[in-house]
Order: sequence, then structure tokens, then C-alpha cells
Amino acid sequence: MTDPQALDRAACAARDTADPLAPLREQFDLPAGVNYLDGNSLGVLPRATAARVQDVVTQEWGQGLIRSWNSAGWIDLPRRVGDKIGRLVGAAPGELVVADSTSVNLFKVLSAAARIAQADDPARRVIVSERSNFPTDLYIAESVAAQHGMVLELHDIDAIPARLASGAGSDVAVLMLTQVNYRSGRMADMAAVTAQAHAAGALMLWDLAHSAGAVPVDLNGANADFAVGCGYKYLNGGPGAPAFCWAHPRHAERFWQPLSGWMGHAAPFVFEPGYRPAPGMQRYLCGTPPVIGASALECGVDAMLAAEPLGGMAALRTKSVALSELFIALVRQHLAGSGLTIHTPLDAAQRGSQVSLGVPADGSIDGYAVMQALIARGVIGDYRAGDGTAAEPHLLRFGFTPLYTRFVDVFDAIQALAEVLARGEWREARFMAKAAVT
Repeated sequence: MTDPQALDRAACAARDTADPLAPLREQFDLPAGVNYLDGNSLGVLPRATAARVQDVVTQEWGQGLIRSWNSAGWIDLPRRVGDKIGRLVGAAPGELVVADSTSVNLFKVLSAAARIAQADDPARRVIVSERSNFPTDLYIAESVAAQHGMVLELHDIDAIPARLASGAGSDVAVLMLTQVNYRSGRMADMAAVTAQAHAAGALMLWDLAHSAGAVPVDLNGANADFAVGCGYKYLNGGPGAPAFCWAHPRHAERFWQPLSGWMGHAAPFVFEPGYRPAPGMQRYLCGTPPVIGASALECGVDAMLAAEPLGGMAALRTKSVALSELFIALVRQHLAGSGLTIHTPLDAAQRGSQVSLGVPADGSIDGYAVMQALIARGVIGDYRAGDGTAAEPHLLRFGFTPLYTRFVDVFDAIQALAEVLARGEWREARFMAKAAVT
């Protein structure tokens, strides 16, 4: 959709009418008057979730009490929901489990990967990651490196292939990347990058926080080694929803994961003093499953799986690309000369399900205040501070969740952003924000 004559609201509404995925929006409880483009931070509430959580609390817990571990299937939640997520990310049944947070799961799988790499070759003592990776991933990697006598090296994403090539990667144990960068929305080619890591003799660990449920993922097809992911973004599991972890079957039983809790025991109800790891991914569980949170997450995942008869992740990806292409075209049409720049790859194959706009480095626009002014208008995206340079600008982020985002939502968001800038509404928002702090 590049013809300026076709970029009006009526044309966008017509695309929504023709959209075969449009009925999926009815699965969600979207607040009136809100244009929500922040599903890459927190997904919206599925309509089924409130009733499901109420049933878990009042019936399964309230009436079933401890019997519900068996009668209601609580004990199977990590595997049952994990198998459903596996359908979205190319994991076979039994290979993926739901547990803990993304950070805790990353600690588990990265620790296992470090032990495997060093067992195979003690000279491999380097964990490599992207400099602009999500900070918690780098903090966890720093901790794991210290515990295993390793070092963490950070590189610009474009410099990583050279770090691995031509024997330069002979000391690399693990390459740890987030498939879709949380700031820029840049998406890595999972299969190609995994092959580069393996060619260097390194293991490949992927963080799917911004890709699971947003773009097609095929962990087994890419021959990845380990992966973790988030339950509360595109999977719509609710704030603080449990996360998930995956290990390729060739690795799953090589080592204990470091948090060897009772749910990862081969016979958790035997209550013996010594630890025996469960087979496969069951050993990556730790403590008691979060029943209420996992039940809410299952509703979000079921909403994703409702797209399967309509083409599944491939159809969702097609719509996601169309939404982001429309957003980019409208930015060029309505925000030319505004000072905002597109900080997300223009090539859809290198872009996740978001577009980030860079704020001028000269401070002529306060990005945080712009986003606050947009939110006051009912358009919710988010703001991510950078160092203000061209390489790491302050960003306005807009996420597109094809399950519920419409083409008119994209049009209305750009119109609102253009008006916020043209009328200087962000200056008042900046004043109000400062007044609230003083």
C-alpha cells in the first residue's frame, strides 16, 4: 500500500472489512476509546481469561482444594501449556515447558549450555551477545559467566559474524541473542545465525520474548540449541505471566539445570533427600507450578491457536507485515519533516512486529512527552530511552498484534501523532510530567 491516494481512513477500513483475521479481535476485551499499540510490552486481556481465572479460584481451588492437582490437571499445566506454545515456535510435544520468569529460565538454560560447551571443549570460555540486547539477558549472562569462569563479550549485531568466522570463534561457548531486538525491532534470521554459531563450534541460545506469537518461529527447523520466551507480550498471558524454556532433545538430559527443585525431580512425590533429575524437559521445572498464572496464560495461547484454521502464524505474519508497512508509509506521508526517523529495518524480512521511531538527537523533541501526549489521546505505545546518539536514539515504539490490531488503528495512531507534533501538545505533557515530579 504505497499509493498516497490509498492511504486514507476509508481505505484502511475497507482492508479491515476484507481481513479474514478480523473476527479474532472479538476474543479480546479492549477498552473503549483506547488504540492499543503496545502488545509488545503487555498483551491485552482475552475475554476468556476472567472466567477461567474465576473458575480456578472459586471452583478448582475453593471447592476442589488439594484434589485439583489431579482432578483439575494442575500438575500437568507446565507441559500442557508448553505443548501449546510449542505449536507456535516449532517445538515438538514434550520439548517445551512453562515455568518461572524469562530471566530465571535464561539462567537455567544458559548455565546448562555453558556446562555442555565446556565439557566438550574446556577452551570455550566466552559467551557472546549483542550490545543492545535486553539488559536482563546481559545481567544473567554476566552472572553465569562469572560462575563458570567465563567472560561475556558484547558486540554490535553486524560484527558478530566476523567474531565467529574463520577460526575466530574457537573460544566461543554460547551465542545468546534475542531474535527480535526490543528497541529497534530488527529480526535475526534464526536458521542462518544458528548455522553460523554451529560452524564456529558454539551453542545457540535464543530469547523469543519479542517473536513468540508475533512471527513464525521454527526452533527445530533452525536446529537451535536452547530458547526461552515471555508469556505476557504477544501470548497475552497477563502481567507477570509465567515464561517458557526449551532445549533441543540432544541437550535436554546432558546436565541438571542449576535450580534443581522438587518439580524437576524424577519422582517429586517420593520426597527422597537426594536429587534425581526427571527425564527430558521436566528437569527444567523447579518449584510448584503457578496455577492461576499458567491458567491465564493458557487462555492467551488458546487465543493465538484460534488463528490456526485461518492460516496460523503464517497468516498472522502476513497481516503483521501489512500493518507495519502501512505504518511506515503513513509516517513518510504525514511525518516528513517532523524530525522523527524510522529506526526499524525497512525490509520486512528483517523486521519483527513493531516499528520504532527515533527522536532527534538535538533535543528538539522530547520523546517521553510525545508518548504521554499520545496516551492522553488514547493511543498507547511506549517510549524507550537511548543515549541520544544516531546509533542509540530515544525511541517511540509501536507494536502490532495482528490478532486484534486493525488497519484503522494504524491510521488513527499516525494522525494523532502528527497532531501532537503539529500542535505542540507534547510541550504541555512535558510540563505536566515535570510538575508531577517537583
